[in-house]
Amino acid sequence: MTKPLLSGAALALTLALLSGCHVYQSIGKSTGAFLHPVSGHDFVHIGNDEWDQRHALIYFYRTDSQWAADEIEAPSVYVDDKHYFNIRNNSFTWLEVSPGERHIAMRRPLLGLEGMGGFSLSLIVDAALTVEPGRIYYLRYNELTAPETVHPSLDPEHPLATSDLRLVTRDEAMKADELVSTQFLNSDLLAPNHAATSIVRDNEDAAYERDMAILAQEREEEIASLREQGRYREPAWYWPFGGGPSVPLESDRKIRERENAYALLQRERDRADEQAGDGWWIF
Repeated sequence: MTKPLLSGAALALTLALLSGCHVYQSIGKSTGAFLHPVSGHDFVHIGNDEWDQRHALIYFYRTDSQWAADEIEAPSVYVDDKHYFNIRNNSFTWLEVSPGERHIAMRRPLLGLEGMGGFSLSLIVDAALTVEPGRIYYLRYNELTAPETVHPSLDPEHPLATSDLRLVTRDEAMKADELVSTQFLNSDLLAPNHAATSIVRDNEDAAYERDMAILAQEREEEIASLREQGRYREPAWYWPFGGGPSVPLESDRKIRERENAYALLQRERDRADEQAGDGWWIF
């Protein structure tokens, strides 16, 4: 790689960090199959006792091709805007996720950098996938060939029915030994990842942050509406802490409810950790 390109990538990362933009990157994790072929065990479904069926399970797999085998950098997989792994040729992995709408994205890196804010160097897919408790889902990645049929639960125009990452049925995944011929995507020093685990807590935290941002916007709109109706007292110039709405805000009630629900969730997590022996002792 030439020095100007390296310098440009470093400059872009520095500017993004200074501006406070969210930087999408997989530096040190994006090693492709050409440099580091997968070497894990052959595909096998994990046991039902290895995941909580109150949640959902997603298998990600990438079929074998010469194009993918010659890849220097592998694309990144994000769930709810958080990076978990880079998927190399002829590999599979899985994630246990919280039921509801999960946001799935794939980005192709350049020297580990993938984008910042709303800009992506190469966005492969950006889609919402609604998952149900106890269900298993299969996401197939292939740049060269597409599945023969669209998943019956998807609109034909859905991104996961038209992009290189496709939601497929179990029968489609098992057809022609595509999935069963893949190997487990190990995490190692050359290509670390954070897959093959439960990310339910991450999903719950992301949902809370998303909901609170939506409610904050809703609160601003409610206050603007009350101002127009003359139902908002502006603070006096000599006492900036006065003023406010003349009626209780509905958005404030929703915010309190969401905060209370999240606090309850946190207490439940603490109890679960204690029962699992993850608590700490002062002695």
